[in-house]
Amino acid sequence: MGFLIMLAVLAAVVWVVVAVGRSAWKGREAPPTLPRHDSALEALRERYARGEIDRETFDRMRRDIER
Repeated sequence: MGFLIMLAVLAAVVWVVVAVGRSAWKGREAPPTLPRHDSALEALRERYARGEIDRETFDRMRRDIER
């Protein structure tokens, strides 16, 4: 009988720890990330600014990214 009481106490402790952990993390959402196409578009703009690609290539690749 003592073993069952110990199991019940242990289960209660685990439940309390989980409940407190969930409430503590509730407001700590991960910050939103930029959509993938925004980072790709930014990289494309940087390549164009460095002169690695010409205007036609930039426009074509930008259209592909924005699809």
